[in-house]
Amino acid sequence: MIGGWLKRLSGAEDGLGAAITGGRMRVLSGWARGAEDTAMPSRQVGPMPWVIAIMVAMSVVAAASGLAMRNIAQAARTDLAGGVTVQILEGRPELRARQAAAAAELLRQQPGVSNVHQVPQAEVDQLLAPWLGGDVADGVPVPALIDATLDGTPDAARLATLGRVLHGVAPAARIDAQSAWLGPVFGAIASAQWLAAALIVALAAALAAVVLLATRTALGNHAETITIVHMLGGTDPQVARIFQRLIGIDAALGALAGFAGGLLAIMLLGRRVADLEAGLLAGGMLGWADWLALALVPLFATVLAIVTARLSVLGALRRML
Repeated sequence: MIGGWLKRLSGAEDGLGAAITGGRMRVLSGWARGAEDTAMPSRQVGPMPWVIAIMVAMSVVAAASGLAMRNIAQAARTDLAGGVTVQILEGRPELRARQAAAAAELLRQQPGVSNVHQVPQAEVDQLLAPWLGGDVADGVPVPALIDATLDGTPDAARLATLGRVLHGVAPAARIDAQSAWLGPVFGAIASAQWLAAALIVALAAALAAVVLLATRTALGNHAETITIVHMLGGTDPQVARIFQRLIGIDAALGALAGFAGGLLAIMLLGRRVADLEAGLLAGGMLGWADWLALALVPLFATVLAIVTARLSVLGALRRML
């Protein structure tokens, strides 16, 4: 009877005389009865899947936020590529209007300059009204604005050249690259992206620590049974495969639950952002490549849990025996 059991033990993982159930290991009843089947007992779900679910959900939200901010920055850079704005800083309305018209006409004649648009003064006043209040035209002298697009990058040398040309017809003109205005915004977005990446790394480390703790606890509780299995011919990799299989099932269930919760949170946040109708935030919509990257989060979490469980078991067994 025992010889037949040993034959099954050396031939396959399921021939081991012990199985783990919810952190417990017991000798298979088939060995005691002399039965030929060695079915794996049912699992007992503990708290680890729920912990993994929470970590995966937070990782999905953090990853989605980082991807959305990257898309916002890319869309803004694309829209502002080559864009420049000319301000006519003249307090007298009549003179400001003449200089703005002359500057716009001169810009249209310059090589490498396109899409010249003089912003109507009424539109500028309307944009500033919520901050300045009342009738802007009567209270504060507002500069005239001209938008244009340059071929290539509007570097400092090119802006200085255009500025000298414009000063001939509009002494109060000032030209700036539109991308320079959003420089602090791009810096804040980059910092937020690094923060999201750091959060994901921290959550991955915490997930590995949870799996490590659960695995070490199970090994300590069943050290005697593992010793008997080794005496009967079981190897460290065979014991490790039992642990990593059950840990992998728990991790996969928790990761899928966390992924579903993360997607729900992303959809709710996306709906609230869409209600803002902000032009800059509109560029943060996730594409198919972004959704594919998010789908890899639960897969990575499951693989990380399995690898951590295997390495932990193998390392502990080498110290135990």
